[in-house]
Amino acid sequence: MDPISMIVMALVTGAATALKPTAEQAVKDAYAGIKELIQRKYGGLEVTMLETDPASKERQAIIKQNLEKTGAKQDEELLRRAQAILNAVQTHAPEVPRTVGIDLKDIKVATSLNVGKLVAEGNATAFRGEGLEAGSLSFGDVEARGREDMPPKN
Repeated sequence: MDPISMIVMALVTGAATALKPTAEQAVKDAYAGIKELIQRKYGGLEVTMLETDPASKERQAIIKQNLEKTGAKQDEELLRRAQAILNAVQTHAPEVPRTVGIDLKDIKVATSLNVGKLVAEGNATAFRGEGLEAGSLSFGDVEARGREDMPPKN
């Protein structure tokens, strides 16, 4: 994945996760840290617009366009913080990327793409990818359950 897309993904998932009352402190701290860094280094770049609607493709596009105008793609500190958010979300709220509409389409990863646990219930697909390029692709636990296999909801 290119650096700007990774930063945008981190901001989107960070905003969607950190603002929930039940969010883990690690996600809140990582998101607050990246926002502070962006404000300090790229003052005119406003990322809080994502907080009202992280799934908005229009808002994501504005953030991406603004980041592309800066030196953000070469900012090692920013990239480390973006990765820290993605790691925190994966650990504490792995369902969030799906709920904000992140799709594995046209992603290019130089080394490897690792996907953790995938569970598809009902009439769902466990994995869908299009235009993926990666040195290697690995999956953790993948499970697809039909309606008859699903546990009852309380």
